[in-house]
Amino acid sequence: MASRVDPGPRAVTFFRRRLRRAGSAARAVGEKAYLKSDLRFWGTSQDSIRATVREFCNANPHLTRVDLRAIARTLYATDVHELRAAAIGVLERERALLDDRDMPWLIALVRKSKTWAYVDWIAPKVIGDVVVRDPRARKRLAVWAKDDDFWVRRAALLAEHDALRAGDGDFALWSRLAASMLDEREFFIRKAIGWVLREVSKKRPELSYAFLRKHRDRVSRLSLLEGAKYLPAPKRRALGLPGEAAWVARAASRRR
Repeated sequence: MASRVDPGPRAVTFFRRRLRRAGSAARAVGEKAYLKSDLRFWGTSQDSIRATVREFCNANPHLTRVDLRAIARTLYATDVHELRAAAIGVLERERALLDDRDMPWLIALVRKSKTWAYVDWIAPKVIGDVVVRDPRARKRLAVWAKDDDFWVRRAALLAEHDALRAGDGDFALWSRLAASMLDEREFFIRKAIGWVLREVSKKRPELSYAFLRKHRDRVSRLSLLEGAKYLPAPKRRALGLPGEAAWVARAASRRR
């Protein structure tokens, strides 16, 4: 695909034909209700979307940064869930082409997303990859953490999710961003804080524990329970929680 020709309309045609055909009316109704979305749904599975994205990228091996932006912009301009999901899939697959210069339009996609189904995909898999590869991009997270749009703030919290889960990432920076949001009542912010702490605790429990201990008087119950989910019993008790998490008790009960 030549970069001088806008690839956006071609991408819409490609994905529309394949994803609509692979859809299910029953699945469409269920997913639309589950996501509480005003978009149209074709009921195409995530596996089918990913397979079609792979087919598209294999058929277009010379995409550029400019192409990716055009494809994302055009697919997001539609009112179809699967087409927007395909846009994120293409960005994830070709994310190595992106750098700090692309962060403004990537966060613009987050603003337009307005659902965890897209934000939680874009933030760690696309934006997060840029942050890992381009140090300039990390500086934007502190700005996003103060944004009026809570989806942008959630993206700031989740951008380094994958790196932090792997034992890397800038936990000190993440801690400052999360601490600045501890007084928020927004569910998706509280959930994101707990989610990251939970994943960090799997490799570095001392970091998650220290954060929760330091902010015990401010951290929400949701963030606390999620963040302490895998902490050892002594650390859970020190946080005022039962030594055994509820999910452990439920799992043990099912095995009996």
